[in-house]
Amino acid sequence: MLTEPLHEADQPSLLPAEPLGWVLSVNGSQASVRLQPHAGDARVSVGKFLGIRTNQSLVVGVLTKISAETDVMGTPHGEHATGQLDLVGELRADESNVLRFDRGVKEYPTIGDPADLIGHRELEAVFGGAGPDTIDIGHLQQDRSIGAYVKIDDMVSKHFAVFGTTGVGKSSGVALILQQILAARPNFRIFLIDPHNEYGRCFRDRAQILTPKNLKLPFWLFNFEETVDVFFRGRPGVEEEIEILSELIPIAKGNLSHSRGASDRPSIRKQNPNSTGYTLDTPVPYRLDDLIGLIDERMGKLENRSAWSKYHRLVTRIETARNDPRYSFMFENANIGGDTMVEVLGQLFRLPTNGKPMTIMQLAGFPAEVVDCVVSVVCRMAFEFGLWSDGASPLLIACEEAHRYAPADRTIGFGPTRKAISRIAKEGRKYGIYLGLMTQRPADLDATIISQCSTVFAMRIASDRDQSIVRAAVSDAAGTLLGFLPSLGAREVFAFGEGVPVPTRLRFKELPPDLVPRSEALRHAPMETALAVDAAFIGTVVERWRGAMISNRARAEDSALEFDSLASEEFSSLRQAGARPPDRPAPAPNAFARPDSFFFPVEDSPGRPAPKLRK
Repeated sequence: MLTEPLHEADQPSLLPAEPLGWVLSVNGSQASVRLQPHAGDARVSVGKFLGIRTNQSLVVGVLTKISAETDVMGTPHGEHATGQLDLVGELRADESNVLRFDRGVKEYPTIGDPADLIGHRELEAVFGGAGPDTIDIGHLQQDRSIGAYVKIDDMVSKHFAVFGTTGVGKSSGVALILQQILAARPNFRIFLIDPHNEYGRCFRDRAQILTPKNLKLPFWLFNFEETVDVFFRGRPGVEEEIEILSELIPIAKGNLSHSRGASDRPSIRKQNPNSTGYTLDTPVPYRLDDLIGLIDERMGKLENRSAWSKYHRLVTRIETARNDPRYSFMFENANIGGDTMVEVLGQLFRLPTNGKPMTIMQLAGFPAEVVDCVVSVVCRMAFEFGLWSDGASPLLIACEEAHRYAPADRTIGFGPTRKAISRIAKEGRKYGIYLGLMTQRPADLDATIISQCSTVFAMRIASDRDQSIVRAAVSDAAGTLLGFLPSLGAREVFAFGEGVPVPTRLRFKELPPDLVPRSEALRHAPMETALAVDAAFIGTVVERWRGAMISNRARAEDSALEFDSLASEEFSSLRQAGARPPDRPAPAPNAFARPDSFFFPVEDSPGRPAPKLRK
């Protein structure tokens, strides 16, 4: 019944009058087809779509295996071959003779039903076309004249993942998908976690780029686990010191809230953690000076000197973190302007967008021991903002190298980061917070998080372990297509899930050269080119190296030293003239010059520590 209308309307890709083959067997999701020895000009290979004609519809299947017929001894005989089809859906013609595609099979084919390669019209009906709710990311591998369209709402709102090994075009594919999302939804907000600083050039003036130099993420926005991770530099915390922090941080928060303008010296005599009204994780400002003052006061009341060391070590840890110029995005001017949480959230998540709906956080310049903690803070705040705003402003968190932050092995990595990403994966869609994961090692990514991604783009993957993880995440009947992953070419991808009508082999569009992701460290000459590396070049590298670890205050002092060096030239000329230069005071000793000064301060009286110099 459906055969004639299909063929009459399909003149550009007329199907052969004689069927390509006949159905041999059918089960719940697959069918075996006996293929004719001749197929005209059609080339039958795995990955092609075939249609099986039934009385009511055209059942569409994808060819996943072809084998020659053999006798009982396993010897090939005859000219026929057998093909295995994974059944994916049905095409039906409505009253207006318009083809409609539905996923799933309502009427299964029977033995002897004819099968053919489906033509251009059928492919267009299966894969749809351009529309307000789709994005065009490439073309079909079977027919390059048909675009590969993805349903943007189904892909984004139900999470998606991009998997692929190094060198297959994964980063370019991710950039293409995000660019198409912004083109279709100009005000949709995207937060991209970029660990290798390679996406900054891909979105031009549509994105703001956050680095350690321009990011302001006050330490008081960190919850207790994240704060401990910062103070202990990513290492396990000392239980006694953690207990002290858990008691005094709520008091420090209460002191700043209830004692503004009254006194800068904190007191613990009339307050306890339960009376302040704040918990360890309440995101309200407090001063590190208040926290250190509370520790000093506790330390000063101790009679047993053996218990004093744990307080002093904790103070030293806090001071060391605060004075480390690499942590300036957390501690420098953290309390300037009072409660700046509204401004921080607006900067991070582009509220309002002001023409730049995307944020790219480049992590390569952050201290390695604090990167996981920063990702944890950002993902946690994104989810909580969605939660407390009732999903009023949707946001996509796109996480490159996701296995670094949510590893499958729970003994490694930072627990709060995994918890934050997992919470977005499981509950984020209810509050308008969506997740896009990208990784070249899916086996090292938490399988629970992968299972929450309803659309998967799988590029070339050679590892059997990685392939098995991806196969477990794919729910479509054509999951056997993943066996082709090791042989995919550059920019080729299998797309599965809610975002595409059927499991599809497609090829990503090629990006313009100026929009291709590229690490900032690799924008110079090729590796075989000999560079003129001399002492001047090394000096420039050393200057940049040290500059990343010098605070702004120290740079100002360096400027003064440069002035002094100019003045010293005048002094030398005075000496040559017999004049005596004015006396200059000796520089103050560095309190942190000796490693043992961290833990063994000089005492000015028996049993009492010397006062500690602070900025």
